[in-house]
Formats: sequence, C-alpha cells, structure tokens
Amino acid sequence: MRLSYYFLPTLKENPSEAQIISHRLMLRTGMIFQASAGIYAWLPLGTRVLRKIEQIVREEQDRTGAQEILMPTIQSAELWRESGRYDAYGLEMLRITDRHDREMLYSPTAEELVTDIARKHIKSYRDLPRMMYQIQWKFRDEIRPRFGVMRGREFLMKDCYSFDLNYEGALVSYRKMLEAYIKTFSRMGLTAIPVKADSGAIGGDLSQEFQVLASTGESLVFYDQALDSIVKNKGEVDVNRLMSLYAAEEGLHDPQKCPVPEDQLKTARGIEVGHIFYFATKYSDAFNACVTGKDGETIPLHMGSYGIGVSRLVGALIEANHDEAGIIWPESVAPFIVGLLNLKPGDNKCDTLCEEIYHKFLNQGIEVLYDDRNERPGAKFANMDLIGIPWQIRVGTRTMETGQIEMKCRRSGEIQELSFESALTSLKKRMAT
Repeated sequence: MRLSYYFLPTLKENPSEAQIISHRLMLRTGMIFQASAGIYAWLPLGTRVLRKIEQIVREEQDRTGAQEILMPTIQSAELWRESGRYDAYGLEMLRITDRHDREMLYSPTAEELVTDIARKHIKSYRDLPRMMYQIQWKFRDEIRPRFGVMRGREFLMKDCYSFDLNYEGALVSYRKMLEAYIKTFSRMGLTAIPVKADSGAIGGDLSQEFQVLASTGESLVFYDQALDSIVKNKGEVDVNRLMSLYAAEEGLHDPQKCPVPEDQLKTARGIEVGHIFYFATKYSDAFNACVTGKDGETIPLHMGSYGIGVSRLVGALIEANHDEAGIIWPESVAPFIVGLLNLKPGDNKCDTLCEEIYHKFLNQGIEVLYDDRNERPGAKFANMDLIGIPWQIRVGTRTMETGQIEMKCRRSGEIQELSFESALTSLKKRMAT
C-alpha cells in the first residue's frame, strides 16, 4: 500500500478528550473516528489490526473443535423474558420497539439465542458435546463510556458457548477454552493471567477473567509467579498446573487466606480482555433445553460461555506496547510488517529502487506500507514510529552510494545497514516462525 493513497488521518497533538494512552494513540494514528459517545468508526489502519486479532482468535477457537456461527445483533425481548434477564439486565440493555410494536433489543450477549438454537436442534446425548462461537458486534449502554475502545458502548466480541451432557463433559470444554485463551493471547505477544472472577449478570459456578498485564491497567492482580512461565509458553499448555495456581483481583484477594507464600506472590496491573464461565443448567432449565440420555431419561444441557473482547484487545495491546514515540505493534497483529521509506522522493534512482523493493515485498507476501510522499525524512521517521510498524526499511542517498539500506527495528530502536536481499531473507525467516 502506498501512503500517498492510503487514508491515514494522523494527528500531531494529543486529542484533549482522550484520557488514556491507547485512546490517544488510536485517535492520533487515525485508527478510529468517534461517531458518538462510546461508538467508533474503524478506519483502514484500525480495521487491519482488528482483522489480525480476529483471525488469531478464530484459528484458536477452530482448534478446539468449536464451530463458527453468526447470530443477529437484534434479538426478541421474549427470549430474554424466558431467562428472566430482560428486566434484570438493567439500563445497559438498549431496548427497541419495531414498527409492529414488538419489543426487541440490541444484543449485549447471546446466551438466550444460542440456547434457543440448541433446544430446537440438539435432541440426543449423541449430539454432544457441541461448541459454537461467533465474532459479532455487541452493544451495552454504558452510563459513562470512556477510554475509547476500552470501555465503549459498541464493541466486537468473540462469544463461544459449550453444550455438554454433564459436569464432567462441561469441565472438558472449559479446560479446552482455558488452553485456547492462553495460546490466543500468547500469539499476540501478551501476558494474560486467568484470575478468579465474579460471574455477574451471566451467572455461573466456575469463572475466570483474563487480565493482560500492563502498567496502565485498571485492575490490581495478585498471582503466583509460577503462572508467568505457563502463560508465556507458546507450546503446549499444562492445564492441570494452570488451574491449580492462585490468581485473583484485588477485590477477591484475601491476604489471610492466600495459599501462595509472600515471596512467590506477584502483583501487577491488568486489563480485562476475556472471561470464561461454566453455569451448569442455568439457561437450559429456563428454556427447557434437554436431550434424551442413553436410558431414555431427559437431561438438561450443561453450558458454558467464553468471551474475548476483540475490539478491546486493540486498546489493551497498545497499553502494553508503546513508548513516547507511539505504538509498538507485535508482528502478529501489526497492520503492516514493513514500512518502506523513500528518503529522496523525486530522485529517479531512489524512486526506481524503492519501486523495485516495494514490489519484491508484495511478491513475497510481506505486507508493506510504502511512504512515497514528498515529505522530510524526519517527518517520515516520526510517522512510522507513531503508527508502530515493526520494521522500517529506509532508502536514500547513502543507499545509492553503498548499496546498503537501513533497517530499523521499532521495538528495540536498533538500526543496521545491510543489503536489501539480506533484509528480505531476515523478514521471511521471521514470518516463517
């Protein structure tokens, strides 16, 4: 993509309405545009990051055997009355009346609808287990939307639902999701600690939140230091070990009852990005969602719910990956892998070489943003640092003299001179791992 044609409305100054780093940087880099309070349009740069995150989430869900569906954002109030949550949910639910005076709502979550699907189509123990997920927009009418996409009213969420014959089966599904979440966040370069949590309005007996560790996090998390090595591991996850280790938020942490020795207990700030629940037969009882067992008995479905805030993760990633110059994207979620900078636009040799390099990247399947604008080098450097592309390839007068390009690592700040072919080989190796 050529920057001269790319819609990237960056800002030089911090917007006055943005209170936290991720909100400031998302506005400054032109990732989002505020449409109204707590509601944002996602512009090209932000959309690319959102889709990268979405794809990682999708791949790890698929590996568990969960199957993707898509449910409507507008749901019937009657379904929610069956569960008893239509009135109980409170003012966060956006209620709507259609032209026929039917009461509808903009979905804040989808337990009711997915249970309705299950009760009509899952009839026998032979149909179990089942897991279904969607990546869909939700709406919760926050009284004070703030912090940009971290606490907006409209948000993109992955919500998965499991259906099992009994507690033992439900626990298998829960453990699969627990492992999938660790792998998902690890692939994004995040340290996410699963902590004991309150089930809230959804209900449930077993519940854990995933807190991404970041110095700017709004929650204080206490956890066994042994968790560090597990959640950062990109290989197999020891689920038994993971579930045995202590982690809790400040409100649920009791120093007197904490099983972890003081010298092994760590504290950190965290940002909630996911939540998993097992809620037994709470919804299947309300909806009479049952299957026929081996001996002909009627058995209510055991269910679990597993959410990841996909759009919220964009903000969390920035909170955990930034410096004074701007964003530092992990390669797995970066909008582009390479930023190609033409430091002498208008010079025939430099323009020709940059075009050659640009097309070589494209032919190798490497996502590149080519800054071909007639701007000063300093402005181009600052812009690339701001939007956080992992690698910068700089081509200028010195390149014409030595045949060497400059390659800058955004995260470390290290700049090295090497041939373009060496740079290309290095990037291809990184993409292959």
